[in-house]
Amino acid sequence: MNQDINIKKARTNCFRQSKVPGEFMLQMRVPGGFLDAAYLSVIEHIAKTWGDGNFHFGTRQTFDITGIPYGNIPAVNAYLEQYIREVDEQLCRVDLDTVSQEPQPWDPEGGYPTIGARNITACIGNYHCICANCNTFELARKIEPIIFPSHYHIKINIAGCPNDCNKAHLCDFGIIGVAKMTYHPERCIGCGACVRACEKGSTRVLSLNENTGKIEKDACCCIGCGECVRACPASAWTRQETKFYRVILGGRTGRQTPRTGKMFLNWATEEVVLSALRNWQKFSAWVMDYKPEYLHGGHLIDRAGYKKFKELILEGVALNPECLVAEDIFWQETEYRSNFNVKPMSLHHTAGPQ
Repeated sequence: MNQDINIKKARTNCFRQSKVPGEFMLQMRVPGGFLDAAYLSVIEHIAKTWGDGNFHFGTRQTFDITGIPYGNIPAVNAYLEQYIREVDEQLCRVDLDTVSQEPQPWDPEGGYPTIGARNITACIGNYHCICANCNTFELARKIEPIIFPSHYHIKINIAGCPNDCNKAHLCDFGIIGVAKMTYHPERCIGCGACVRACEKGSTRVLSLNENTGKIEKDACCCIGCGECVRACPASAWTRQETKFYRVILGGRTGRQTPRTGKMFLNWATEEVVLSALRNWQKFSAWVMDYKPEYLHGGHLIDRAGYKKFKELILEGVALNPECLVAEDIFWQETEYRSNFNVKPMSLHHTAGPQ
């Protein structure tokens, strides 16, 4: 039976077109990529009832359920309503004080209302990882009601430490958990373990003073990774209680102009990060004259210019005393047409040994 298929409408509803005509893939949001295992039964039910029985762990940590016929989308959305209400409303919208913003009203009865703000991805963070400086999925859940739902596109990745396992440098708005360290010289035994750890795995800012037997630090280049804390056997290094973040801006993949993001904020508190993100939709609307297009954040920053972006995104944001803001940013993109002056290699067959 033939039917009209509105691909654009389905895509906005978070159903991606398949190479098989008439089939779609549902992308279920999982803010921060962390979820109660009980919800796996929901994924199984949708996949086996309306899909082809399979699902994919999406690159943005969504549950991607494949092989859903277009005609099954209304039934999937009806079943999905409870999941959305529990995951998006209960997990991400219950503690309004943490985001200082009323949740944007939307009814999940018809499924997801937009694909604009992509699922916020995160590494496991300090819920499990010994390297991490922050709880990444808790931060993701605080960000979720700020950016979603929205037709303005943004990709946000959160990494628990400067190892950046979650590729904060390759998205529109990358957030990295960093820590400021306190040195306790009275505990230091002068073993140099922290110096070796910093030398091997970080920015080599520590040195052992042979006269005093104590550690000296070039604080200007410390990236807040916490390797010194992990390495010290005497707890001479400890993380300060305040959580800090580094924000990376304008990174992206893609065929034409991929690039690594650059540092925008350093040593910012959680409230500063959330406050800046509260201005994201306003900035996006200004750039596109209140007419959303399918353009991600890095491209919008390019349109506005960094100076204008900084002005709008930090409007009304009270920076903490430690926070540093990039004066300017100069991105370096990969150019495919101008870097090479080599003629294509001609291919020909040669005769083999007779």
